[in-house]
Amino acid sequence: MKSEIQEKIDESWEELNVGQDSVSTACVKNLLDHVGLNLPNHKVRDILEEAQRNGTVVGNTLSKQEFEKLCQKIQDEESAVAKTFKTHKQHDKDAEKIEGLHGAHHMVLFEEQCAFSDWINSNLSSSPDVSHLLPLQSDGSDLYNKIDDGIILCKMINLAAPETIFDKAINKGKNISIFKRHENLTLALRSAQGIGCNIVGIDSHNINSSQGKKWLVMGLLWQVIKLYLFNQITISNVPGLVNLLMDGEDISELMKLSPEQLLVRWVNYQLEKAGSTRRIKNFSDDIKDSEIYTDLISQIAPSDSKISKRHMNKDDLTERAEGMLEQADKIDSRAFVTARDVVKGHEKLNLAFVANLFNNHPGLEPPEEDLEIIQETREEKTYRNWMNSLGVKPRVNYLYSDLYDGNIIFQIMDIIKPGIVNWKKVKTEATFSKMMAKKHQEVLGNCNYAVELGKKLNFVLVGIAGSDLMEGNRTLTLALIWQLMRAYTLSLLSQLNADGTPIVESEIISWANSRLEASGKGVQIKHFQDRVNKTALPILHIINVIKPDVIDYSLVKMDGKLTGPDCLSNAKYAITMARKIGAPVYALPEDISEVKHKMLMTVYASLMLSDMN
Repeated sequence: MKSEIQEKIDESWEELNVGQDSVSTACVKNLLDHVGLNLPNHKVRDILEEAQRNGTVVGNTLSKQEFEKLCQKIQDEESAVAKTFKTHKQHDKDAEKIEGLHGAHHMVLFEEQCAFSDWINSNLSSSPDVSHLLPLQSDGSDLYNKIDDGIILCKMINLAAPETIFDKAINKGKNISIFKRHENLTLALRSAQGIGCNIVGIDSHNINSSQGKKWLVMGLLWQVIKLYLFNQITISNVPGLVNLLMDGEDISELMKLSPEQLLVRWVNYQLEKAGSTRRIKNFSDDIKDSEIYTDLISQIAPSDSKISKRHMNKDDLTERAEGMLEQADKIDSRAFVTARDVVKGHEKLNLAFVANLFNNHPGLEPPEEDLEIIQETREEKTYRNWMNSLGVKPRVNYLYSDLYDGNIIFQIMDIIKPGIVNWKKVKTEATFSKMMAKKHQEVLGNCNYAVELGKKLNFVLVGIAGSDLMEGNRTLTLALIWQLMRAYTLSLLSQLNADGTPIVESEIISWANSRLEASGKGVQIKHFQDRVNKTALPILHIINVIKPDVIDYSLVKMDGKLTGPDCLSNAKYAITMARKIGAPVYALPEDISEVKHKMLMTVYASLMLSDMN
């Protein structure tokens, strides 16, 4: 007789991998979820990389037998953890273990619940729109109920990325209807997606507290808070970051670093200035004794802060950490961690603590001479947010360095057309040669293969070679990314066609005009370059047809010849309302008011998608 796990594997393999004798590593996460083994992306990646290193898995595909062994190993490990959990009383105090679908378990850490609740209380306390919801309990126990109406989430997103949500479009009040609550939650989720959060598996229903899926809430909150903290760690905001350049590096090298890597460099730079011999490589083990934090705070604090290091004389690490946090409080930077979180080395919360220190007191002198700062364009930002919202790994921070080895591109192509990538041909970070010359050839091979697949997807890639992607050629890389985004957008529409036939842009124009005709507003569009688009009125009218009376026309500028600010105001409202009805919009308001036809195509396509759904 087959075991329960074997039956689930057989059923999932037949449904998701029918007719195939292997599965690509990129699809393993989806298959595991279907089997009922729900693991975070990073955990799946770690397991696969370990399997590749020890030879259990060869290349970038798994046979069914290899997948079965992988599932058994994961289940055995979860069983061991479950046994430990039942007998470890301290663990019971630190976390809540929640059972999900098919027996999967999710952990909600109380320290994160407390930290996130405290952050919300601190940062939203002045907003009258959430005064009836705040303060949250110090232990965060009421957090999940309090975000049910979506207002707190919308406000958090506007903190992380100002003006993402048109504030007057948020449904407000103490007792708004269930329908209005779902509208707010949909708006918050689509807006989070638009600024680069991965919301796969989350919707306005399963995030509701009545569903008990606290881990979904915590995951979303962390993404938004992290964006708030990290969005300020840029050269344009803090030109003094150039001080972190190593010998032989130029500014482009800083652009390649993730915010986490920049923070590690920043801490070590300040430690060197302070005369400390200590250095950090992580935000867990390296900070547990509070010595690095103490030297860091002493170095960056204003001279009149009266920072003391007396607590370092204490042998008890918790008492020492509490003393350190008292010093952080003197410079208004005590946030996210408790003394216990420091001693335990809670990496996520300690990362947030350091990011908050940086944002409050960077302690970096501006460069003596004017340097040409590399600014991220709106187009680059939109593409980066779109890629990150798809859950690509690793996260994209800088397009031209993070796409250089082809792996992000392959992940996106496999989403657009599952199975198009032959993962046996792909080299990953885990399988690249340690010899630089050989690795160079392997990366070039990846990029050449990416161009080859692009042609199979009918991309126009005249003059684009793999070497252009590897070297980060701006113009040619952007040309490929746009075609990826266009193909992804159209693929979503094609999936809703009964016969799966591709959708072409002319069909989107025809659909838009049919909906505009139904609006009775006397507006039509000839093409995506049509100048009437700058007013955002066609978009607003279509939204109001898809969901009657959702548009508040008192907020829309319509009379006479509209000025630039009028058009931009309409565009901001249009994007918010499109997201409020569930459209996955990535474009920025300026893309509409300046008639950027590529992004306008994605806006209309996302509305068509919402209408078809």
